[in-house]
Amino acid sequence: MTKNLVRFYISAAAVLAAFCVIAFVVPFAKTAVFWLSLVFGVIAIVVQLYTMPRAMAGDTRSKFYGFPTLRISFIYLAAQLILSLLFMALAAIAPVWIPTVLYLVLLCAALIGFVGADSVREEVVKQDANTKKQVSVMRAFQSQVANLSINCDASVKPELDKLAEEFRFSDPVSSDAIKDAEDELRCCIDELQRAVSENRSVDIPELCRKTSLVLAERNRLCKLNK
Repeated sequence: MTKNLVRFYISAAAVLAAFCVIAFVVPFAKTAVFWLSLVFGVIAIVVQLYTMPRAMAGDTRSKFYGFPTLRISFIYLAAQLILSLLFMALAAIAPVWIPTVLYLVLLCAALIGFVGADSVREEVVKQDANTKKQVSVMRAFQSQVANLSINCDASVKPELDKLAEEFRFSDPVSSDAIKDAEDELRCCIDELQRAVSENRSVDIPELCRKTSLVLAERNRLCKLNK
């Protein structure tokens, strides 16, 4: 359990204790409206024990997307506690059906909001994961080519620097439609790596041109498939 969750549970316990103390210390009429208001107030606090850990689960990005769920949860809690205390004060004169309807409508609205916000969060996190996966191939290529321009002979550094720049400004998103082109690009980069490691400076300019052409074709296919 994280420190933030521990703090949250302590806060929730404090709110529950304060709510119960107010409910029983203030001389409210102990009618059905009072007990109904007390039960729904406690439910609103208990709901936080489910929404908070779920909204704050995962990495930092996932937690950021969990804030709409937290916002709905806190608005529901505040609204329910205010209504509960209001109807406790009116317990002697308020008909039981009015708070019953209000509490149920508020709870249903909150549940619908929770489900909607959580579904959106899951979809956004899923799309982020897919995007990260889709750009991983080109990020690896960019890193490989950049390292080549660092470790190469000075005579071929301009060609490799130019190629590294072309990779840096290429579309980073991969797809199944350009898999063959990226496989060919991988072979070209492997050839370049071997040439650099073996100090075959004569072959490197031609390999750079070949890799550049394959990269250009790959980028063309990217545009066609968008």
